Amino acid sequence: MLQQKGYLLLLGALFAGACQPSANRSNPAAMQDSLHQLAARYYDQNMALNPLTATQNGENQYNDQLPIDISEGFRAKADSFYASYQQAIKAIDTSALAGNDRITYDMLQREFDINREALTFHDHLMPVQQFTCLPLTLAQLGSGSSAQPFKTAKDYHNFMSRMERFAIWTDTAIANMRRGIATGYVLPKSLVVKVIPQVTDLAKKDTANNVFYAPLKSIPDSLGADVIAGLRIDYAAAVEKYILPSYAKLRDFMQQEYLPKARTSSGIEAIPDGKAYYAFLIKSWTTTSLTPEAIYALGEKEVARIRGEMEAVKNSTGFKGDLPAFFASVRADKKLRIFKTPAAILDSFKAIENKIMPGVKKMYGRLPKTKFEIRQTEAYRAASASAEYIQGSADGTRPGVFYVPILDAATFSYTGMECLFLHEAIPGHHFQISLQQENDSLPKFRRFSWIGAYGEGYALYCESLGKELGLYTDPYMYFGRLTDEIHRAIRLVVDVGLHAKGWTREQAIKYMMDNEPLSTQEATAEIERYMAIPGQALSYKIGELKIHELRNKYTKELGGKFSLSAFHDELLKDGCVPLSVLEQKMARWAENR
Repeated sequence: MLQQKGYLLLLGALFAGACQPSANRSNPAAMQDSLHQLAARYYDQNMALNPLTATQNGENQYNDQLPIDISEGFRAKADSFYASYQQAIKAIDTSALAGNDRITYDMLQREFDINREALTFHDHLMPVQQFTCLPLTLAQLGSGSSAQPFKTAKDYHNFMSRMERFAIWTDTAIANMRRGIATGYVLPKSLVVKVIPQVTDLAKKDTANNVFYAPLKSIPDSLGADVIAGLRIDYAAAVEKYILPSYAKLRDFMQQEYLPKARTSSGIEAIPDGKAYYAFLIKSWTTTSLTPEAIYALGEKEVARIRGEMEAVKNSTGFKGDLPAFFASVRADKKLRIFKTPAAILDSFKAIENKIMPGVKKMYGRLPKTKFEIRQTEAYRAASASAEYIQGSADGTRPGVFYVPILDAATFSYTGMECLFLHEAIPGHHFQISLQQENDSLPKFRRFSWIGAYGEGYALYCESLGKELGLYTDPYMYFGRLTDEIHRAIRLVVDVGLHAKGWTREQAIKYMMDNEPLSTQEATAEIERYMAIPGQALSYKIGELKIHELRNKYTKELGGKFSLSAFHDELLKDGCVPLSVLEQKMARWAENR
């Protein structure tokens, strides 16, 4: 973490280099250099401010640091940091920028503005929940199979430092949650009861199963016997001094003090500035100015359209009942549960990969170099996890991983596997994220950025490519694709319902189960995810609809000059961008065709 004095010196250097408009306005090349320099400085200093993000990006110089990012001091420093860049970017003459440089400018300006606005809200008073928070992220990093390296003695000591800092973070989190109790910033009870078993498991001194002990099982032999013996003692001692007591504190606090004070409401609108916060989250996640009402209406329209397609597929199977009865049949049909072991499920996903790759190579001119793996989600987080993609490292040393949570192989339905693979793996997140990270012509902040409306919108769009890639030949598999599509449309309805229309958790679960063949357990996990991260679930469908709109538009306008491979390459080559920027750059591409 940057110390305050060094931080101010860095800002001085920033202003000295960037705030000289008079000399540069007459020299477009110099102006572009100034933008490039500002973008590079911002990335480097942002990594110092956010070392966990740096580790995820393969920037390993901060692997020992763990900021107390929920503290008032850190938030004040972050606000000053982004404010300084808001000021610095005003020195850039936008009339001199074109193409990719204009994209860089627009994205920088948006990032500074969004990050500052985020700090005006109070999510730091609710820093722990069951889906994504530091206690879960730290466990992933500490597993030895994620972004945190465990190859040298220094690597092990780096993570020991992070463990020590986590004890401070935990005390800050508990103090913040007490402030939240006093001021109305508390989680719903249904989320708190999911957190408690997570932190309970991570508090156990169980060297065989607690994920924090895992790196001790894979210390490289090359370090030598003496070093290995010392690391075993020191590392286990750090786990037992900092990690186990911290999670035990969280467990006791959440169980004894927080749960009785948790709220009975489900949506974010119930907290003091909830309405304004939800409006901000919509803007942040969708990169649009859509209102909750417009999103809700769009969701209802899409749900109705997809239900019509589902009726057709149901009829094609010969099923005689109505659609809700077909949902119940799909939920209960043992013929759709064909697996006996987790390994068989993973092998089936590998078979999908092998089947589609010839077609994928025709649809895409550029393929990523980053390696790809399919893994089962770790047991400690599987109960609350969705299938997900964790990106590889830009240098290729760590593969991209498609994680599949499997609680019971015998209950795992095959119907959604093809569309799930297209979305999370190939050509979805693995292609989009890997190609972005590998593109060293982009400024680093863009190589490692994430914009949900683009990234999730593209991945959902990839699900629609299944028929073109030879998938969805089984009507139940195609029904699985429609189930996933309606799932994203349902999100528009239930997310707004929960956070802007006063819906209860139970009301949202019922709406979901009425419109797709999910079990109660699956629907509950999904709705509680939306409760934990409001607005995030909106990004998928909003982004997908925009990409389909662009593909349809240019297929018609370009006629014989339209190339799907070229369209996909242009779509991906500049990495994550806001939807308005995507429209502009695809228009320039079409003009050049």
